[in-house]
Amino acid sequence: MALTVPLPRTPADDGRAQWYETELGWAAADCFPVQLLTGLRFDVLELPADAGAAVLRRTDLPSPVALMGHRMRVLVAAGSADEVPGLLDWLGWGGIALDLRAAGTGGRMTAPPPPGWPGSRGAAVWLRPPVPGREVEPTLPALAPFGRSAGSGRGAGPDLVRLLDSMATQCHRARLLRRNTQRVNAGPFTQPLAFS
Repeated sequence: MALTVPLPRTPADDGRAQWYETELGWAAADCFPVQLLTGLRFDVLELPADAGAAVLRRTDLPSPVALMGHRMRVLVAAGSADEVPGLLDWLGWGGIALDLRAAGTGGRMTAPPPPGWPGSRGAAVWLRPPVPGREVEPTLPALAPFGRSAGSGRGAGPDLVRLLDSMATQCHRARLLRRNTQRVNAGPFTQPLAFS
């Protein structure tokens, strides 16, 4: 007699996708884990978590921020992802490996559990969650007209140029620090000796 093994179950949607759609008005893909579609209401800048933590300490950033593994994701205004390569060149970071990525139209971001919902180990989490009932998009960093701040009023966040410059600086610093730490941990005999 042959044993039949049932097919693995796919986790059922527990209402997370619906929460994002109804509470925040964000489009979510019908899959598990829930994926938020970028380029519609927001874009995402993704960087290493150590660099992202330094950015959060140094800026007054009102936008939602998520963490998944060793990567941090910062929500920015829709359309910002298209501006990133040109802005990095303009800021003098062109041609430097920064480990900084942008997701815009057609991209996706794994949705952390909504604030107050249980999550699983290793899943994405909100470091700075979006607030339901308030319009999130006007507070997201955006490319501001020359001579103006991106935000208006008290508590407005940095414009996209300042945020990108800070992210690029911290990505570069974190990469150099990781490289130097690897050299120190490798020991003194890994570098060839130079004699004259």
